[in-house]
Amino acid sequence: MNPVQVIDGTMMPLDRADVDTDQIMPKQFLKRIERTGFGEFCFHDWRAEPDFVLNDPRRSDARVLVTGPNFGSGSSREHAPWGLQQWGFEAIVAPSFADIFKTNCAKIGLLTVVVPPEICKRLIAQAQDDPRARCRIDLAAQRVVAGDIEVGFDIDEHTKRMLLEGLDDIALTLRHAEQISRFEQRRPRHLPITASA
Repeated sequence: MNPVQVIDGTMMPLDRADVDTDQIMPKQFLKRIERTGFGEFCFHDWRAEPDFVLNDPRRSDARVLVTGPNFGSGSSREHAPWGLQQWGFEAIVAPSFADIFKTNCAKIGLLTVVVPPEICKRLIAQAQDDPRARCRIDLAAQRVVAGDIEVGFDIDEHTKRMLLEGLDDIALTLRHAEQISRFEQRRPRHLPITASA
């Protein structure tokens, strides 16, 4: 995955609370065997409404989704973060996220940023008023800047390092390939190569 350092782009305002993964990526699109091609199905049912914000061509290049609390609740489907990222979002800003959704986002390099509810409301209002309103998120400094708003955010150190360095779980493991190889060479041959269930 690509390193996440600074995200600078326009904001997409989604002023809704408790948006669940079924709304982000409806069930009929979970049958694909690839990890790609989900962007076009993002918020599929809601996009049937002509005035739904993702249908606004002025916002087609938004890189930051700003939304309400408890975003990503519901079933644990990786397809929801995949779809959001493939739509073009690089970060989601909200007052809170469902834990599993937040973890799934981190694993693919989609940054989730928690800010206080009143700040989030101001960001949403800024984006609603001006489709070209920009937001800059600096992961290393843990700062969000948008217009007259500047706020810090917390992120656990492990997730921050993984994102900054562009590491997924496999890439992190491969950093220890030499030690793993040495261990395998010393391991007694009578032991199984893989653990049995």
